[in-house]
Amino acid sequence: MTGEVAVLGAGMHPWGKWGRGFVEYGVVAARAALADAGVDWRDVGSIIGADTVRGGYPGYVAGATFAKALGWQGARVTSVYAACASGAQAIGTARTQILAGLADVVLVVGADAAPKGFFRPAGGDRPDDPDWLRFRVLGATNPAYFGLWARRRMAVHGDTLEDFAQVKVKNAAAGALNANARYRKAVTTDEVAASAVVADPLRLLDICATSDGAAALVLSSMEFARRHGASDPVRIRAVSTITPRYPTTVLDLPDIATDSAAAVTPAEETFRASIARAAYEEAGIGPEDISLAEVYDLSTALELQWYEDLGLCAEGEGAKLLRDGATSAGGRVPVNTSGGLASFGEAVPAQAIAQVCELTWQLRGAAGARQVAGARVGVTANQGLFGHGSSVVAVR
Repeated sequence: MTGEVAVLGAGMHPWGKWGRGFVEYGVVAARAALADAGVDWRDVGSIIGADTVRGGYPGYVAGATFAKALGWQGARVTSVYAACASGAQAIGTARTQILAGLADVVLVVGADAAPKGFFRPAGGDRPDDPDWLRFRVLGATNPAYFGLWARRRMAVHGDTLEDFAQVKVKNAAAGALNANARYRKAVTTDEVAASAVVADPLRLLDICATSDGAAALVLSSMEFARRHGASDPVRIRAVSTITPRYPTTVLDLPDIATDSAAAVTPAEETFRASIARAAYEEAGIGPEDISLAEVYDLSTALELQWYEDLGLCAEGEGAKLLRDGATSAGGRVPVNTSGGLASFGEAVPAQAIAQVCELTWQLRGAAGARQVAGARVGVTANQGLFGHGSSVVAVR
């Protein structure tokens, strides 16, 4: 397909709380990706930095920041900010540049040194910013929103605390096998239940942490990949970065109200479901073709929601899919084989890139003990504040 680009290299800096700057983490990941690709930094035609503005760091110049740290060599530079979808936006921008003939090889980097505790808006008054409003007007932190979603699933679909805990158990088991994960310890449902209540009904172990970390990819044109000796590389076939449709009738972070549907009929699908559909349509595949998925598990309940939004099961059947073992290792469609955010925590601009790193290693058959047998098609699902959709389809 003419819309494909090759993934020549993938690299990460292990996630944790390291106490250093995000540029250092990003350089480690970038050099690892370049080494994996067998490409010299001086041969990169463009560098895309996925931004963060959390904690006062100058992430809004991330592209040039990483270019300088790697050594000025004249590459085209772009910086992209889309909150948690920044990495997917960066991948989409890189793909566009390659397909437009602006560069044969593009380096994509995302890195963060996240503040301790739950995210909060930076200082200053921004009444037009819904993220600022929900904190300052309602005091609604991210976990409060996660708790509301969990309660909604319990009320509408009958999900249980045991279901939520089992998501953590599944992801922790995968993270224990991943050298890049921050948390590498298996947990039990009893341990989840015994952890402190943060936003009822969710416990501490139901909610992801904030982390330091980085991820990077080297993407190229298919022609360059062949010249480079990569005859059958992992390929990016689709990148969905769509926005919601009016009216939105389900509460969506960071908005604190929904649109009225009194005069306009709502769309047949929710925003999250439309993200995946757009990716599938562009890739020419359907959910039945998926070998594995990396999804945005800010909380255990939200992972169950993504099962349905990706079309892996019907609406309301996410918990059943989990109980049947379909999303676990060895199941029909393993989800978060990396360990997910449950095992990594959030390093905001890096996480959507990290998801594609995991797909790359899985599709290469290089994921070690986490390997999904016969993996051929992978999909990611992510979402940034303010209506930034994010889904990537990778194939081999």
